[in-house]
Amino acid sequence: MTVRRRITRPGNPRHIRGERFKDEVYRQMFRLEERRPGAEMELALALLRAWLAVDFKPDDSKEREWLKKVSPICLQMIETALQTCSTPPSSVQ
Repeated sequence: MTVRRRITRPGNPRHIRGERFKDEVYRQMFRLEERRPGAEMELALALLRAWLAVDFKPDDSKEREWLKKVSPICLQMIETALQTCSTPPSSVQ
């Protein structure tokens, strides 16, 4: 008979959920940097999901502080990408 090894799970599922939101925001930031179609909206949605998750657990100030730091950067990235898309390309003569 073989002995099965137990899989240990980390003790704090809230920490894992917070890391998942960070990962999603960073992933969408990279997609926007690569100028992937629809990345602006995906980054905005990832930020919104992260803020909603933090609002449901007010005791987690570390994630809230991270969002306060990264949100202005993300918003600037989104605005810049939208301005770049809306300006017509200049013709070279």
